[in-house]
Amino acid sequence: MLARRNDLFEPFMELQREVDRLFSEFMKPFRTDFEFLPKVDAYETEDKVVLELEVPGVKKDELKITVEDGILRISGEKKAERDEKGRNYRIVERSFGKFERSFLLPDYVDVQNIKAKYNDGVLTIELPKKKEEKPALEVKVE
Repeated sequence: MLARRNDLFEPFMELQREVDRLFSEFMKPFRTDFEFLPKVDAYETEDKVVLELEVPGVKKDELKITVEDGILRISGEKKAERDEKGRNYRIVERSFGKFERSFLLPDYVDVQNIKAKYNDGVLTIELPKKKEEKPALEVKVE
């Protein structure tokens, strides 16, 4: 099954990917092997844009979502919950730490009505589109 692209949303996603890539390269020397960066899926329907972030192990009250100057920021922390006393780890693959993801919002998003829900380690953010304003009709008097 092929994913269908929406030409209106694609430039914003391309810009987001480029910003993420540049920031990632800039921060690479400062990162640790344990950094946690949630994976994101974004899609658009007729009436909304939806972001789904994988944040397993993050408590709901550790998540923060803000919108400022047309930028949606999602931040939080996945805390390490392991007792290292008396253990000699051979493999450590789970990541943890503070994270932040930012997304430039399209102008057609209604930022006053954004909704978020958290279920089974997935944060779903629904960004409704603004209602299309219809121009006023002028009635001619005969």
